[in-house]
Amino acid sequence: MTVQLRPRAALLAVALSAALGSLAPAPVLAKPATVAKVDIPFEQFTLPNGLRVVVHTDRKAPIVAVNIWYHVGSKDEPAGRTGFAHLFEHLMFQGSENHDGEYFEPFKQVGVTGQNGTTNTDRTNYFENVPTTALDMALWMESDRMGHLLGAIDQAALDEQRGVVQNEKRQGENQPYGQVWEKLTRAMYPAGHPYHHSVIGSMNDLNAASLDDVKTWFRTWYGPNNAVLVLAGDIDVATAKEKVAKYFGDIPAGPSMAQPKVDVAKREKSTREVMTDKVPQARIYRAWNVAQVGTTDIDQLQLFAQVLGGAKSSRLDQRLLHQDKLVDNISAGAYSSQLGSNFVIMASVKQGVDPAKVEAIIDEEVKRLAKDGPTADELSRGKTAFRAGFIRGIERIGGFGGKADALAECTVYEGDPGCFRKSLATIDAATAAQVRDVGAKWLGVGDHTIVVEPGARVALAELPSETPKPFTVPAVDPRFTTLPKQVDRSTGVPQTKTFPDLKFPELRRATLKNGTQVILAERHDIPVVQFSYEFPGGFTADQGRKSGTANFTMGLLTEGAGKLGALPFADAADALGAKLDASASLDSTSVYLSALKENLAPSLALYADMLRQPRFDQTEIDRVKATWIAGIQQEKVNPSAVAMRVMPTLLYGAGHPYAIPFTGSGNEVDIQSMTREDLVDFHRDWLRPEQGTLIVVGDTTLKEIVPLLERQLGNWKAEGPAPQVKAPVDVARPAHARVYLIDQPGAVQANLFASQVVPSSKDPGSIRFDIANGVLGGDFTSRLNMNLREQKHWSYGAGSSASNTLGQRPWGARAPVQIDKTAEAMQEMQKEIAEFASGAKPATPAEVARIRNIQNLSLPGAYETASAVMGTISGIVRYQRPDDYVVQRKAEIEAMTPAQVQQAAATLDPNALTWVVVGDLKQTEAPVRALNLGQVQVIDAEGKVVDAPAAPAAPAAPAAPAPKAR
Repeated sequence: MTVQLRPRAALLAVALSAALGSLAPAPVLAKPATVAKVDIPFEQFTLPNGLRVVVHTDRKAPIVAVNIWYHVGSKDEPAGRTGFAHLFEHLMFQGSENHDGEYFEPFKQVGVTGQNGTTNTDRTNYFENVPTTALDMALWMESDRMGHLLGAIDQAALDEQRGVVQNEKRQGENQPYGQVWEKLTRAMYPAGHPYHHSVIGSMNDLNAASLDDVKTWFRTWYGPNNAVLVLAGDIDVATAKEKVAKYFGDIPAGPSMAQPKVDVAKREKSTREVMTDKVPQARIYRAWNVAQVGTTDIDQLQLFAQVLGGAKSSRLDQRLLHQDKLVDNISAGAYSSQLGSNFVIMASVKQGVDPAKVEAIIDEEVKRLAKDGPTADELSRGKTAFRAGFIRGIERIGGFGGKADALAECTVYEGDPGCFRKSLATIDAATAAQVRDVGAKWLGVGDHTIVVEPGARVALAELPSETPKPFTVPAVDPRFTTLPKQVDRSTGVPQTKTFPDLKFPELRRATLKNGTQVILAERHDIPVVQFSYEFPGGFTADQGRKSGTANFTMGLLTEGAGKLGALPFADAADALGAKLDASASLDSTSVYLSALKENLAPSLALYADMLRQPRFDQTEIDRVKATWIAGIQQEKVNPSAVAMRVMPTLLYGAGHPYAIPFTGSGNEVDIQSMTREDLVDFHRDWLRPEQGTLIVVGDTTLKEIVPLLERQLGNWKAEGPAPQVKAPVDVARPAHARVYLIDQPGAVQANLFASQVVPSSKDPGSIRFDIANGVLGGDFTSRLNMNLREQKHWSYGAGSSASNTLGQRPWGARAPVQIDKTAEAMQEMQKEIAEFASGAKPATPAEVARIRNIQNLSLPGAYETASAVMGTISGIVRYQRPDDYVVQRKAEIEAMTPAQVQQAAATLDPNALTWVVVGDLKQTEAPVRALNLGQVQVIDAEGKVVDAPAAPAAPAAPAAPAPKAR
């Protein structure tokens, strides 16, 4: 349930790429293989009441994506009612007239995946993936809130969700640079324009929302004739017609609301403003108002943005990041909307650099591209990047940005579910002259620039209050009729009796000549093959090395390999539509490739170079080092990241392999002193083929892929003896609870973290503990979230989790809360943890059944993507699990009893928690100390104590429940 601001679904074109030269042992192909055709076939129909339905059949998994878009967003809010569309989106997740209770509950019982709702300027959507056998339940629920909501909305529900939304607003604005988008929106559009105010709205308008307003909004906008329903996945159009008519056909049409006229609001002069924030470095935001969605111009501007600042070797990256070294990162993008779109450039300026110098170069590069246009190679790489993104995006049927989203978006904005085909063709046919001309047309005078400089955070002023315009409901459109009633809703939500079987792909194995174990899971739904070469070590291999060595070394693997420097290497990957990456985690390192099937062989050649012959050029080390240090400084002002930096040492103690920032970034001193030899040594010691496992998931077979791998990697030999990872030793929990406060001056929220160590992921009881954690905080319906979000509405979301590790796992509960409720929220968290762990409020059969269903019934949909399959195989390798681990885990969860879950809950010790509270110390310190939870100390972003420790305090008894706030 979020405000959503995002670019349109990927719109891509075919562009055949030239072959690469490489130092790998085998030659690359002279040209790519046959290019696969990609599309989203669909059928559509409209009910008599005006509901438009689009159907896409995809039988790869026994799930159906249900995605409904209402053509109403923040643009449709009258004066004095800002934030209403988003507030109503939240209310739609309350109960309906025929379902009393949380909307999520029936879905959790059938193993829903990807369920959410979002609001942007132009539309509000609701979506979920359900097992095929649960489709009737999903359609009943969606139709019940469309046709039968008003009787269930009361003042308590409105007050609850109003509080949640206001905390969502605080959470966004509390982040570094978090006030920029509100300011940018106000500056880009004049007062009275539908886009002048933010989607989340103002606190004053949210406070003023009345129950009558809410009901009028529903009657006005939530009729079936203002909606598009997309059903994608394991379904056909005949089934869709029967079921949609059954559940939605008798819902009366609403008014036919006119959409605002397109108003790009192209600006006649350039403007700028400077603001200060508690940030470590200046950041530049530069934006233009450009052509609306559905136009050739916005599609071609996507290409312009890709060439200018959308790729690793884009013009802005080359100039400002690599050549002049004035920024730590920079990007450009075109973000499309119904009435008009935005073209935005963002740049994080290096410390000590004058932002004006960066602004001047941005201006110079925009004008140069708009004058001369892209080169043939730039244009080709841009087209390939879009096509590759489209192919990867259509692997998913639902969720954010999947096929259902693409079909719904096209239907709502252009009346044609297949409008993406037109955009594909536009991108494919675009010439350099067209890209040049569209940039010249839109990206001249008329931009607005915001420069955020380090300094004090100034509270963001509310928009001037406007006299609310009365809501009136227009007459219902007489063109639409309804079908006879077909569902007796008095019997309640349809029950799902059967469920699809879990189907995890068979794991096929081979061994390369270099000793690497290959594990293949075939997936032939899209023409993509993914690779993850996994090695032991990870952050734990930093022992005896400089902090951050593992992650820094892996980050440099993509900065040039073999004969190719950093920029030529990036160009080569873009030309192939390949994605390459490398990273480290606590216990392992991995090197990743996603290759288009048509360019598989040359992509593997590039991958082999990266694995075997990283360049580690000193110029790139120095550049990345500066950017890396800037990233550490950014972590220290981000409330969640700073907690993840200090918590590990508090939990494990200095010197432990896990007592390092969980971000993996290390510290400034060690990164600054990092040498090329440090990287070469780490690569030699830990990226050893005989200790590696290469996971392959995608459109290939062992017969095809093993010879290709042997050609590129078969003669790769490690040098010297292999180091051994020291097993992390267990540590004792503290004797008493401890509380650490980190000051975040001016914060409007406090971020609360309560953590302790629990047994390893290899522990026989780890699955039981995961289920226990699900009851406490591992799901939206868990105790912590229901308490702090749904009952108290002090937080936008609260929960708990435990990372998977070879040593003791770090477990933690977390909650960002409004700052005036810091102590009360900590008290509630302590109460929930204590009552659960002690058995005072044990796991109930209903709670265990819900988490069991969430875990097990979701499995048919959980492996919809190759990445999900790859992640599970990675766990099988790392924790030495059997190949049928997914099946064994499912069986263990199915047999689990509430008593076993409660036994696992007792793993937690509420009197030995380590608390970290990030917030404005002036507002948090006194009330937190008064709680008497344990010893309280103030620490800085490095974890160093900055005050004298208070006298140790005895653990507090579990707090009495606070009264429910309404």
